[in-house]
Amino acid sequence: MRKSVVPIIGAVLLLFSLAVVAASQVQTTTVTKVQTIQNPDGTYTIVEYPVGKETIVSLNPVNITGSTGRATILRDDNGTTIKLNLDRLPTDLASINLYAVDPTGAVTMLGPVEVANGVGTFTTTTPLTRFMLFASPEANLTAYDPSTKIFFRSAVPTGLAVIPIGGGRAVGEPVGAGIATVATPTGTTAVALTDYDVPLLGIPHFKKEESTKLKIHFSGPMEGARANIFIEPKKRGKTTEILMHFHDLHEAPKGQAFVLWAVSPDHQFQKLGQIVNVRGRNEAKIESETNFDDFGLLLTTEPLTGSTVNVIAPSGNRVGVIQIVP
Repeated sequence: MRKSVVPIIGAVLLLFSLAVVAASQVQTTTVTKVQTIQNPDGTYTIVEYPVGKETIVSLNPVNITGSTGRATILRDDNGTTIKLNLDRLPTDLASINLYAVDPTGAVTMLGPVEVANGVGTFTTTTPLTRFMLFASPEANLTAYDPSTKIFFRSAVPTGLAVIPIGGGRAVGEPVGAGIATVATPTGTTAVALTDYDVPLLGIPHFKKEESTKLKIHFSGPMEGARANIFIEPKKRGKTTEILMHFHDLHEAPKGQAFVLWAVSPDHQFQKLGQIVNVRGRNEAKIESETNFDDFGLLLTTEPLTGSTVNVIAPSGNRVGVIQIVP
């Protein structure tokens, strides 16, 4: 990859260690079904939002392909503020309507969201403290059920539990997570999507045939470690090259390897490569490529089998997500 780079500051929370590179592997895993742990039908994702803490909520697309959504929610003495960001919406969509559903099943219209060039932003305040969000092309809805036409539905933020319809207290798993049934060569397996939900890097906006450098600063137990990522989309086809170079790594968990994944907007996973523990080494790199039109990057720890990791979808602990920040 060329050394002419455009510096972009990136941030990542990671935990990992002494390592070397194993050969990169190109294998894509496709999610075929999504639901929530607490509600097997995946219909209701009502949670109570904490006071004084900003919560980032993923809005999962429903019946539309390639679109992304996120809500930033902050509850304080003045009410609950919701900042909505939708992207990659259908080009013929001029507006979409945002609703909240409370534990009694009541639907509250939060407002129409104007859409321009596939992007919609919206900010509002509501007195509600326990609710789920959904966005629909239909206006003036007064009820919500599995047959309601929706384009987005809020996911369950990590650390919060679902409150069932009827106004009862939260039940089920204490940490909300999405489950995906993943097709594999030997059958199916389940992965928790909330744990592996990552922000997209916006690859279509990167310059073709030019290497963009993302600087990463570690925190917590990895403070002092360093790593750089180089992203280079190619002019021909949809290929994007990825190089991740680690410096000054710390000790890795015993029997674990670090695996780098590309995650597409529709939750396909591609294993880009792995780093295995070698005593006395403090540098490593992963060099690979993907054909995803856009993607995020995720680092997990996965169990070693000998000197390799035999996984085609993440199942271990999430230890790093790469984000571009202004």
